[in-house]
Amino acid sequence: MAFTTLCKLADLLEGKSAAFALDGREVLLLWPYDGTLKAFQGLCPHQEISLADALFDGRILMCQAHRWAFDGCNGRGIAPHFCQLAQYALRIEDGLVLVDVASPVSLGA
Repeated sequence: MAFTTLCKLADLLEGKSAAFALDGREVLLLWPYDGTLKAFQGLCPHQEISLADALFDGRILMCQAHRWAFDGCNGRGIAPHFCQLAQYALRIEDGLVLVDVASPVSLGA
């Protein structure tokens, strides 16, 4: 795995999202309330619209273009239920958030 530093953990807040560009891809960090920080693809799978301005209430991420909604803990589709955001491996070292966009995390069934 090739982890790349994305940002400082101190720059992120629980219940918020943050968008980044990394290795030519849009990456969206979500930190759900009472959850752990996650890294997902930063484009909505519907029409590949950036999720940088998506609404995140600390639990649900909603694309502003067509209102597709995703669970902030696992990226699974809520509306519609058949969609899914790719999740990237993430780790925190020395106060830095590192992400590997080359190997999406398998969420299983």
